Amino acid sequence: MLGSRAMKRHTLIALACGLAAASPVLASPAPPPVPGGRLGTLVQGRYVCESPGDATGPAGIALEDLEFLVVNGSGYRVPAGRGSYLLTGDDVIMTGGPLQGLRLHRISSGFLRRIEADGEDGEVRCVLSVRTVANAPYLTSPASEDDEADQREAAEASPSR
Repeated sequence: MLGSRAMKRHTLIALACGLAAASPVLASPAPPPVPGGRLGTLVQGRYVCESPGDATGPAGIALEDLEFLVVNGSGYRVPAGRGSYLLTGDDVIMTGGPLQGLRLHRISSGFLRRIEADGEDGEVRCVLSVRTVANAPYLTSPASEDDEADQREAAEASPSR
């Protein structure tokens, strides 16, 4: 039978061997990223889209046909119906519904630019104007009755905690 001191020494040697064997695994690099970047979702709320104006008129020209409401997960809503989108890295593509095929580049949280046919960012921008958070909508701009109805729908679609 081994004494207490010998047991400790054998245990330490076994631990050291185990760590030495595991170190290549622990030091291995992270797996390569998913092609296109990490999957994600946009901040829930209403995105208002516009093209730039000029010095003689308004700062932006509203493009109501591109406006959409992110209601939950990867879903959006427009007056013509509902659809889905895919966010990989900073690229958004509307994969289903009335805006299918629309491609956007996420510049920052709540700020998107339309990607043109040549693959470059265009002048059209979409900005989060009404945000819904955890079943408690709040506004970043004055609301109309339609906006309030959209907020209620987005809040109802949000998973409760």
